[in-house]
Amino acid sequence: MRKEVAEYLKQQKDLRQFVREQPQWFRKLSRNPNELQSLEIASLHYYKKTIPHQVEKFSNGVQMASMMMSMFQAMNEQS
Repeated sequence: MRKEVAEYLKQQKDLRQFVREQPQWFRKLSRNPNELQSLEIASLHYYKKTIPHQVEKFSNGVQMASMMMSMFQAMNEQS
């Protein structure tokens, strides 16, 4: 692997961990160091840090809060 690619991975904790968990990326980067952008995109999908994943996570949180509020309202009405 090229020195500059190794240094870049050393600086990026998430990418370094991703390469450890997905060793095929080490081989890909060794053969073609221009694949860094693809590595970053794959890492974002793997760790679910893309915008659609974040929106889904936020939506699930709002849905959970709404359900809890309706449960509390139902409990208050029964009392």
